[in-house]
Formats: sequence, structure tokens, C-alpha cells
Amino acid sequence: MDKQPVSIFWFRRDLRLDDNAGLYHALKSGKPVLPIFIFDKDILDKLEDKDDARVTFIYETITALDKELHQHGSGLLVIYDTPAHAWSKLLNDYNIAAVYTNHDYEPYANERDDSVAMMLKKHDITFNTYKDQVIFDREEVTKDDGKPYTVYTPYMRKWHQKLTPFYLKAYPNKKHFNNFYQTKTLPLPTLKAMGFGKSDLELPQINYKELIADYAEKRDFPAIKGTTHIGLHLRFGTVSIRELARTAGTFNEKTWLNELVWREFYMMILYHFPHTGDHAFRPEYDRIKWNNDEKKFEAWCKGETGYPLVDAGMRELNATGYMHNRVRMVVASFLSKDLLIDWRWGERYFARKLLDYEMASNVGGWQWSAGSGTDAAPYFRIFNPESQMKKFDPKLEYVKKWVPEYADFSKYPKPIVDHAFARERCLKAFKEALSK
Repeated sequence: MDKQPVSIFWFRRDLRLDDNAGLYHALKSGKPVLPIFIFDKDILDKLEDKDDARVTFIYETITALDKELHQHGSGLLVIYDTPAHAWSKLLNDYNIAAVYTNHDYEPYANERDDSVAMMLKKHDITFNTYKDQVIFDREEVTKDDGKPYTVYTPYMRKWHQKLTPFYLKAYPNKKHFNNFYQTKTLPLPTLKAMGFGKSDLELPQINYKELIADYAEKRDFPAIKGTTHIGLHLRFGTVSIRELARTAGTFNEKTWLNELVWREFYMMILYHFPHTGDHAFRPEYDRIKWNNDEKKFEAWCKGETGYPLVDAGMRELNATGYMHNRVRMVVASFLSKDLLIDWRWGERYFARKLLDYEMASNVGGWQWSAGSGTDAAPYFRIFNPESQMKKFDPKLEYVKKWVPEYADFSKYPKPIVDHAFARERCLKAFKEALSK
């Protein structure tokens, strides 16, 4: 054991040194700070694709973090193991004074953190977590009676009422970088050693500022570069949420800021209503008799439904790990309403493919599309994929990019379901479930 008392900072969804709440408090603790990252076997072993681009992104990001720490005489201790085994070894190898990290909100993360906190408590070591990936935490924006909101619009209004410059202030971490634990270069496990290969997908860079000014006008048109692709960086904390919110204020771009509010709303919902991870927010919607046709689901996954906008979206997802926000709503509505396939099938497919996958937002978005979530709109809101294409891709630029054979009707598949028929079937199925 290294006898020198150290504070440990545990990187998770906050992969940056600047403006990092938990790291700031660790650096101010008075003890040298040893930064660590755990490649969690409990998560990695469940990933189907061994060239998962998110693993590549994380690996490249922590490699860069390690190099940045070298400039301050320190380094990142990277462990490939389960959290339980990793912390057992850390307790054996180091004289740990305290552990610092940032809140995580997903059900698995809550269980993991509770388990680690109990392990540390047996050694009289405190487990300190801080708000970092949101502007407002789980219980900071509530109804007047203290209960959580279950509808977005009043939550959003209260969110904006509560917002002051105080909440957007950056943590001055740089002032305390001399407090990092001084160590020799620590070897990083390779991707290959963890059973993964490098992904060939192009990973989006942080260049959101140039797109914010016109976001409200351009965001719904998939052929235009009108969205910021910042989701991946938000998911893993390579950019500060406070920086994003400040920038939105600089551009006076409330539409874009409200997308960040949606994210926090869904995080709050998942925290207070953890059953929504795999059950309908409104229990009566779990009574729906889904027509889970595996062949039609496969056609949806491959982008071979005979509906050009749906197919373009799915092919974009499969090829790039991204899908345009407007198109996400269309393909989700098509699966759950036109094909009457359980929204959870689609949610799991998105979880596998999306670079910017975030459980709370993904589950919330899918339940919004299926009509089973917090949204007050009735279940008979069903997107027409043809009219959506005419409205948001009128020149077929997006469709032609991803579905080139659409130009030749002899090569393009016929629709796997008739929309008018599917709409009536959906309405009937939902009415039967909700009338019980």
C-alpha cells in the first residue's frame, strides 16, 4: 500500500478536467487527488458490438485526459474490471482519505454507487457525489408542494424561473491542478485487451456554437446541417452543461436551451419513476396487445419498410450512429403505431446503435412517440410518414442520400403496411387496452 493519504476522483460521465464539480471539490480537499476511470465489465460485457463506437470514443477521450494529466505531473489510473473488484483492489493499494465523483441518474448507476458507498463506509471512507451533468438536479425543480412534475411544460416554466447566473458559473478547476497526485506514467489497458476493436464511425466534434444561431429555423429539416450533434459529448461529459447553457443565453436561443431542459426533465422522471426504464409511465399502456412481427421489425431495423423517410432514418442510424431528431420521432411512431410493435424493441435497438444514447432521453422519447409516457397528448397522435417527408424533406435530399433506389420504383420495396389501415388498427388496439 502507498501510505500517503489520497483523495480519489472517479471519472464516469464527466470526462474533462475543466469546470468539473466533483473534481473541483476533490482538488480542494487538501489531499493529493488520484484520478481514476473504470472500464466497467458489467456494462462492457453486455454490449453486442465489439467495435462499439462509444467504447472507442471513451477510450480516445481518456487517453487524451491521461496526456493532459501528464502535463501536471500526474496520470489517469485506468482499470478494466467490475466496480466491486476494482474498489477492493484500490482499497488494498492506496491509503484512501475520501472518494469524490459526480451524480449519475440511471438505475444501474444508482445501484452501483450505493454498493460502492457501502463498501467504502466499512473503511470509514466518505463517498462524495456532486451535481455536474445537469443545471438543476433531481429535486431542484418541483411543484410548489415538493412533488415532481410529470408534465414537461410547467416543469420547463419553473426551470426558467429558477435559472440565475449562479447556476451557470464554471468551477475554477485550473487554479488547483497542482493538487493532483504526482505519479509516474500509468499503463492503460488496450481496447484489444478488453475484447474490443476500434470503430470506423466518424465521431462528431464539439462545434455547436456555429449552429445555435439558426437552430430554431433549421432543426426540423434532416437534409440541412441544422442540429449540433452535441449529444455524444453531453452523454460522456466532454463538454460542460453550464458552458452549453451560457452559450445558449449568449445567442438568445431559447429553443436550443429547451432541448437541454427536456433532457433534464427526462432525467428527473427516470429518477423519480425508475419503472419507466422498461414499463409505461402510465400503467394502462402496458395492457396494449402488441403485434410483435419479427420480420417487420427486421425490415424496420434495416430501413426496408417501403416508407422513404423511415428507411432513410434507419439507414442513417446504422451507417453513422446518429439519426436526425425529427426523423427519430417519425421512425418511433412508425414502429409503435403503424407496425404496432412494442416501443421497448425500438428503444433497445436505439440503445445499441445511437452514439448519443442516454437512457432517460431515449426512454422518454420512445414513450412520447408511443403515447405511453408523460406527454399529455392523446394516443391518437400518429405521424404520417409520407406527409412528414413532404413537409420536412420536400426536395427529397435526405431521402435520396440514404435511399438512392427510391428514384427507381422497380427497385424500391413496396410499403410493408398500409398507413391508413395501420392507423385504424392502432386506434382500436389502444382503445381496447385503455377501456379495461
